[in-house]
Amino acid sequence: MSLWPVAAVTFKEGIRNKAIYGISVFALLMLGASLLISGMIMQEVGKVMVDMALSTVSLSGLLLVLFVGINLMAKDLDKRTIYMVLSRPISRSQYLFGKFLGMVLLIVATIALVSLFALAAIALTKLRFPDYFLHFSWGLIFLSIALTTLSLILLSALSFLFASVTSTSFITLVLTIISYLIGHGINDVKALVEAPQAVGIQVAPSTVKLVQGAYYLFPNLSLFDIKIQAAHGLSVPLSTIGWTVAYGLGYTAMVMILASLIFSKREFP
Repeated sequence: MSLWPVAAVTFKEGIRNKAIYGISVFALLMLGASLLISGMIMQEVGKVMVDMALSTVSLSGLLLVLFVGINLMAKDLDKRTIYMVLSRPISRSQYLFGKFLGMVLLIVATIALVSLFALAAIALTKLRFPDYFLHFSWGLIFLSIALTTLSLILLSALSFLFASVTSTSFITLVLTIISYLIGHGINDVKALVEAPQAVGIQVAPSTVKLVQGAYYLFPNLSLFDIKIQAAHGLSVPLSTIGWTVAYGLGYTAMVMILASLIFSKREFP
């Protein structure tokens, strides 16, 4: 029951963070630029608009996790306010999961707000150029936003794991960025090193082993990216959606359990 007060405080701290306003302004500028660009190119207007709007939602969420979420956890450690919190009848696991729950609420609220602007931009463009939206599907747009939100929650869980291990927010930030980059590229890299003859290159067996190890260790974030399918109106099988959601929730749960175990044993200076 101690989760909710910690989650509520974390959510309020996140909302008050000035970086939130910067991210919102950035998203509005990106969507405004998307409206201008879509009106100028007059080719594949629908696909370009959908791709840019969903990319804005995804990028805004990434900035939120990196520059707001990590600081919410690190601030308590850096300012030593965690001692005051843990002196109350609350376990370290409850504190960690409460913080994570507050961050999840912040991600959902921020993505919902930015998505409203993105949906409005798509709707306006669709009204102006209906002929370029013949294969358009609102269902795919909402599905893409939902999977993006799930991937951001997973990435946030990873940042909590790194924060439980490291002593500075900078190292947590670097490790989270590395995980994000590997997570989005590891699928293609694995396919490349396992079939190098397709592109006429040679790959050492040790490199193949290394990439395969990274593939199973890091989350495959490319699974959650269906912006191309949404832009082209391509359907996504229900089995793929179900597997991706189960993968995201399962991976997030395992990461948070591991973070909780490490955080419970951690000695603070």
